[in-house]
Amino acid sequence: MNTDTSHSSPHRLFDGFARLDHTTSRTRFSGVAGGKGPPVLLLHGYPQSHACWHAVAPILATRHTVIVPDLPGYGNSQMLDAGPWDKRSVGIELVAMMRALGHERFAVIGHDRGARVGYRLALDHPDHVRAYAALAVVPTLDVWAAVDWRFAMGAFHWFLFAQPGDLPERLLASDPDAFLDATLEQMAGGIHKLHPAAVIAYRDAFRKASVRHAMIEDYRAANGPDVEHDLADRAAGRSIACPVLVLWAAERLVAEGMESGTLTAAEVWRRWADDVRGVEINCGHLLPEQAPDAVLDALTPFLEATEFA
Repeated sequence: MNTDTSHSSPHRLFDGFARLDHTTSRTRFSGVAGGKGPPVLLLHGYPQSHACWHAVAPILATRHTVIVPDLPGYGNSQMLDAGPWDKRSVGIELVAMMRALGHERFAVIGHDRGARVGYRLALDHPDHVRAYAALAVVPTLDVWAAVDWRFAMGAFHWFLFAQPGDLPERLLASDPDAFLDATLEQMAGGIHKLHPAAVIAYRDAFRKASVRHAMIEDYRAANGPDVEHDLADRAAGRSIACPVLVLWAAERLVAEGMESGTLTAAEVWRRWADDVRGVEINCGHLLPEQAPDAVLDALTPFLEATEFA
């Protein structure tokens, strides 16, 4: 890990953190790392980068070693081959990175797409994941089972990005800034609610054809191997062994029965784990940026309680 802090993060969002620059067999990971204590891996979502954790990571770093990478292909992390890049493959590379950094067992906190990588990590690598927190998602299998027209209108990119060939890539290349800004505007309920430096970092990344392609491949995997892996786990009765914390926004989450008000996001996750606790946070989809204090209020006791899990 490079410890030069002069360029540790886009626009100095992570003062005092070291620059993360580590290469595994299939990925050159970029991001930041800082703090001291039990290790915590923070995983961002679409269409962002590690910059989304700028208000959460420094507080966690007062008591934890915090590793904040860009997911493969996102931000400045580079994919070194053409695939496959399903969540299982990403999890393998993240475990390799964490072990190389000296962290055999660690907590995983994921938002959005990072949460989908996170639960696959917890299912596939129970010896390495001691605790898992999911922000703003329910598992992919439960999403697909309950998609309706309202979800399709609000998350049209799930279906656009899943198309084969290079049509999605060509469409996004026409005006990357307009597409990204419209996405962030919808997710946050106003792009002005996000840190300007973070928005600049997201735009800089999204202007790269390789980053847009990686995001599209991420969603293509959700329509193929990701859901196949979920189905295989459910059929085999496999579940997440570690404690699970579920944080969800005051937004519409797609899951069977949820629209009737009879099923919460935490209850959906209890299909996948026995030890689940849940907290609803009154904000938009981008929890780490829109409600960092509330996120930390939930994460801090959870991490302390599971420190030796």
